Amino acid sequence: MRAYLLQRLIAIVALAFGVSVLVFLMIRLIPGDPAIALLGTNAGDAELVDRLHHQLGLDQPLVTQYLRWMGGVLRGDFGYSYGNQQSVSSLIAANFPATLQLTLAGLVLSVGIGFLLGAFAAVRRNRAADTVTMGIALTAMSIPSFWLGLLLILLFAVTLPWFDVVGGTSWKGLVLPAVTLALGTIGFNARFVRSSIIAAQVQRHVVTARAKGITRAQVFLRHVLRNALLPILTIVGIQFGQLLSGTVIVETVFSRPGIGRLLVQAILAKDYLTVQAVVLIVAILYALINFIVDLLYPIFDPRITGR
Repeated sequence: MRAYLLQRLIAIVALAFGVSVLVFLMIRLIPGDPAIALLGTNAGDAELVDRLHHQLGLDQPLVTQYLRWMGGVLRGDFGYSYGNQQSVSSLIAANFPATLQLTLAGLVLSVGIGFLLGAFAAVRRNRAADTVTMGIALTAMSIPSFWLGLLLILLFAVTLPWFDVVGGTSWKGLVLPAVTLALGTIGFNARFVRSSIIAAQVQRHVVTARAKGITRAQVFLRHVLRNALLPILTIVGIQFGQLLSGTVIVETVFSRPGIGRLLVQAILAKDYLTVQAVVLIVAILYALINFIVDLLYPIFDPRITGR
């Protein structure tokens, strides 16, 4: 088990290094000069542009720029955002709690509602209720989040002013963004849970338990549900990262503070350091969540030991 954990930790470090290199190179493929974008109307002054190039380190070779940036990251310093006139670390610290709140709310809705729909469809397998439930799940998976967000704003914030929308961070401002973020994954979870429960129902120990006269409810709770939880746990780890990245669209549509909206603004402003920091942090969080999920496997299934 220790060897397995060590391998996963090494894999996380390798992932962080690979992501840092890719985002460092890709952001520099965006057309335009970040110094000119920052200077705006003063960009006509060549001396001023050269001075800002030097301050940003853009006049140095790419390898040197990368090594300087990584050296700062290892010390917890992601650099300075000239566009926002503050350090990148403080920007992320100010915006990340709102994104985490939205991601967790979306995850709770996605897993909770998706599990209930999937379990209901599995119990009613091959009946009208199963067909209707899976049809709803397929429809939810097919709706683009940006279009759904605008539709919810029109219906529940304009026509029916029930919820706060623009920049709302209260629970009333959280409802519509969380629903928008979670809807697509609700459909996927429902279909996945249905398949997992159906597969668990035909296992030998489940058939044996039924043959012994145990009630259907007890068989479902003690045997079917427990066996179906392990693949669902895997999906939770994957979807945390998916929902975290999905906040880019949702926070922009709802003008909600967070690192997703911060990332969009940084890309448009060619704020290299902010973009690099946000992408790197999201990638590391995604890897860490899946690492934690791996650690939880033996708790749900004691047969998994010493991999």
